[in-house]
Amino acid sequence: MQRINHFINGQPKAPESSAYFDSLDPATSRPHAHVPDGDERDVEAAVAAAERAFPSWSQTPAAERSRILLKIADLIDADLEPLARAESADAGKPLGLARSLDIPRAAANFRFFATAILHFASEAHATDDQAINYTLRDPRGVCGLIAPWNLPLYLLTWKIAPALACGNTAVAKPSELTPLTASMLGDIATRAGLPPGVLNIVHGLGHKVGAAIAAHPRVSTISFTGGTITGAKIAAAGAPLFKKVSLELGGKNPTIVFADADMAQAIPNTLRAAFANQGEICLCGSRIFVEKSAYPRFVEQFVAAAKALRIGDPLDPATDQGALISAQHREKVESYVELARKDGGKILTGGGRPTKVPERCRDGFFFEPTVITDLPSNCRVLREEIFGPVVTITPFADEAEAIALANSTDYGLAASLWTADLSRGHRLARRIHSGTIWVNCWMLRDLRVPFGGMKQSGVGREGGLEALRFFTEPKNVCVKY
Repeated sequence: MQRINHFINGQPKAPESSAYFDSLDPATSRPHAHVPDGDERDVEAAVAAAERAFPSWSQTPAAERSRILLKIADLIDADLEPLARAESADAGKPLGLARSLDIPRAAANFRFFATAILHFASEAHATDDQAINYTLRDPRGVCGLIAPWNLPLYLLTWKIAPALACGNTAVAKPSELTPLTASMLGDIATRAGLPPGVLNIVHGLGHKVGAAIAAHPRVSTISFTGGTITGAKIAAAGAPLFKKVSLELGGKNPTIVFADADMAQAIPNTLRAAFANQGEICLCGSRIFVEKSAYPRFVEQFVAAAKALRIGDPLDPATDQGALISAQHREKVESYVELARKDGGKILTGGGRPTKVPERCRDGFFFEPTVITDLPSNCRVLREEIFGPVVTITPFADEAEAIALANSTDYGLAASLWTADLSRGHRLARRIHSGTIWVNCWMLRDLRVPFGGMKQSGVGREGGLEALRFFTEPKNVCVKY
């Protein structure tokens, strides 16, 4: 099995504990890598390296920083196949999805922010005829970047790229469940010529490594993507130290389908929104609301499409649905399906573990795409994040009820609306409490736009100018005429 190490000060480094734990392939449940069991000593070494690298990197011209980050993007593109295979093995996702989405987006993240810093402008204000004010934006220092397991390299680079582009140095923590591509990124950074200490990657468990990063007094900035409960702990750790914190947390996203929608587009895209990456995407549309007149036809066609999804070996090009990330996570998903049954829900398809999977995957953590109807809108299944291949379909009478249903959870990350009436689309987009509203589409992303959630879906925004502002400290200079 492969043994990986931390990446600190430009070099692989064994954990101070000398201990490692196994990383499992979710499709087989078998160990496929040994991961460092990091702790606060490794975090301290990474922070020290980042501190030493900061003065030089922060003063490196933007054009040179851009050149190095563009080289990282090129190397990610060149290493597409090994990175995609590592991502598939680590996360249980179909190899085709890793090839087409995860790894290309990681390269795009670096390419976008590498060029964005060359065009970033700040503000100037003339104070009548007395003075001119202009705003400088300086890098903040050492940034702690903590990423989840569902889109491992995609989301880790979504943080690393803007942090480094702005002149900061970083201590990054990938999920302990999906460490491989982060380890490979360290080697790519070295090959691209990134100076030692600018990027440091510390592996390990969240309560050891993640908590140590969040609480470290010399880490000025924290960007976290993950669960709401963990996000609250990070916020609590950072608040007494006055850290700048961005939290992209959970979602329980509504998909609203009106009777006038183009069903030839709405049904396949709603299916994709429900089950992409086995439903393990914070933007997945897990609550589907359909106008009553279209409800029977929509349910019939959607269920048929869900039944046609192929569960199988992630390495098989024909596979639509891979494995869930772990046995524990599958048990969580199963518990919500059981809750739905107790609340009177009707399981129209799925609801359990598949009976037929390839021999290689007989012990993998697979779960069937599941469609549930007839649940009350206030039940836990419709209010709490499941983060798996489980969706509910609920009818609604009119716009007012659709809005009330959409806003009936503590989350507010994303929503999608399907209608031929664009006036209605604009109208509802103003009234739905979500950070992103898609109208007649889903997961159509522009890296320039602000991304983040409302309510328990998080604090702050990532992407575009929002990310460049987050990773810099504004300083106003007032010069009297």
